[in-house]
Amino acid sequence: MTTAHLSEITTPHSATLALRDWPLPEGATPRALVLIVHGLGEHSGRYEHVAQQLNGWGFAVRAFDLCGHGLSSGAPGSLPDEHRLLDDLATVLDRSRATVAPGLPIVLLGHSLGGLIAARFVSLKLRAVDALVLSSPALDPGLNAFQKLLLATLPKIAPNLRVGNGLDATFLSHDAAVVAAYRADPQVHDRICARLALFIATAGAQTLALARQWTVPTLLIYAGQDRLVNPAGSRAFAAQAPADVLTSHCFEDLYHEIFNESDPAPVFAALQEWLAPRFGT
Repeated sequence: MTTAHLSEITTPHSATLALRDWPLPEGATPRALVLIVHGLGEHSGRYEHVAQQLNGWGFAVRAFDLCGHGLSSGAPGSLPDEHRLLDDLATVLDRSRATVAPGLPIVLLGHSLGGLIAARFVSLKLRAVDALVLSSPALDPGLNAFQKLLLATLPKIAPNLRVGNGLDATFLSHDAAVVAAYRADPQVHDRICARLALFIATAGAQTLALARQWTVPTLLIYAGQDRLVNPAGSRAFAAQAPADVLTSHCFEDLYHEIFNESDPAPVFAALQEWLAPRFGT
């Protein structure tokens, strides 16, 4: 199996982003490049098995650590400005296009917060991509009234204040080994700043408001038993986006990390079935 090649880039903001690449064997022509955007508090190294599966299907894979996550610069859970997540994705995408073969398709695959970032990026048409895969995207963070009240004031007076993100790792997966590995991972953290929380609270509704205008081929796969983001956000997106553009599949019995569940085979099968006819062998 191909293991990740680690590197880093410096962004126009003079920050560093850690990259992980899973290339195909020398001489092989990739069907596309899949660019993975990870979730809140985690890092791109947790997608090794996803990348290896994609490699096996003929796709080159790249992932990066969000600012304030993993091996990228920034205090854990920090967000220097409200546009940084989208700016960084644009930077990684631009650098990727400059290094792959001309015309090679690029697929964004975002999970949870990464799904929200990728969907918002596509909704704003910041860069052209050939396809989008959303895995349990945080289109509805499921905030209660008190959390909404805090977000109406805290980002204005203390945008850099970092607190616990409140995610209960018990509900990541039914696989106890996945939960234990997450809790033991030194690159995983539970911090979130007020500015990042505000992005999560607002970007989903902003994206859903543009769902009817969606034009990028999109696969939406999400967990019906998700307790970390509200699956109602995915259902709303599925109900509004054009049927000829969006393919949606709810895995009713799964928890949030659908690629890390006790039996992820049906999830990978849905992904392969969707990718196969769109990107030639």
